[in-house]
Amino acid sequence: MQRKYFANTLLLLALLVFFSANTVHFIDLQESEIYASVSQKYVFEESKEKLKGPYLNLKAAVLIDTDSKTIVYGKNADKQRPIASLTKLVAAMVIIDKGIDLNSTATISKEDARRSSRSRLPVGAELTLNDLMHAALMNSDNRAMRALARVTCGTIEEFTREMNLKVNRLGLTKTIFTEPTGLSPKNLSTAIEVAKILHYVLEYDYITKVTSRKRYKVKILSKKNSYRQMANTNLLVLSPYKVIAGKTGYIQASDYCLAAMVENMDGKCLAAVVLGVPGDKLRFKEMRKLLKWGFKNI
Repeated sequence: MQRKYFANTLLLLALLVFFSANTVHFIDLQESEIYASVSQKYVFEESKEKLKGPYLNLKAAVLIDTDSKTIVYGKNADKQRPIASLTKLVAAMVIIDKGIDLNSTATISKEDARRSSRSRLPVGAELTLNDLMHAALMNSDNRAMRALARVTCGTIEEFTREMNLKVNRLGLTKTIFTEPTGLSPKNLSTAIEVAKILHYVLEYDYITKVTSRKRYKVKILSKKNSYRQMANTNLLVLSPYKVIAGKTGYIQASDYCLAAMVENMDGKCLAAVVLGVPGDKLRFKEMRKLLKWGFKNI
């Protein structure tokens, strides 16, 4: 009787091990499928037509025909460079991926204010996360982005880790982040990979809506009747083109940068990235020159 009981016990344990192993394998398979389906992997092909593009005063650039996913212009397009506040596009994706309630609030801390003197958000200001997102994406406010990173992941370090995981899952092998604002010259990418980021942003209606706005008023909840007007730093929103998504960036190491996906009056859509432009207004001039050439020749 004891032998029979012992044999049955061994059989049950064997079955349990078998099914547990297969269950673990099944879960791993499901997780890999989930990660693989986060987004389609964008692959840009070189244009077969050898078109001579415009002369541009910058370090790197790329122009993508969004319909065919074709590179129609490139200059040092695969060379790694600092991307400054273009970083914030990926940071915004991480925040939305986490499912954070944008109606909840956060307060600007002294640590958030470090090295961000140009901010219009004072230490101690309480705002909704929605307003902080507008400040970060439209006005490129670094304090706002740090506050968002803290409430999303607890620490800046953990949030940065999530950003790097995000770009790795998207197959962006030359995009690296050391913090979420873009102030670090060690935040690196290429013109091509930034163009891919613009395409992934299309899956986030919230980000496209915010980055295409001209102005937005944020409310300081900790002070009665206190508001701050946020104007979009991307001046293409004032051009004849319809801006679908975009972001500006600048630190000394990167010079002036701009990434934008725009549509003309005929409904044709292009994605363009200019990096290392030696002037604030010049980056918009060079971007418009590139877009004008693209719409004319594609």
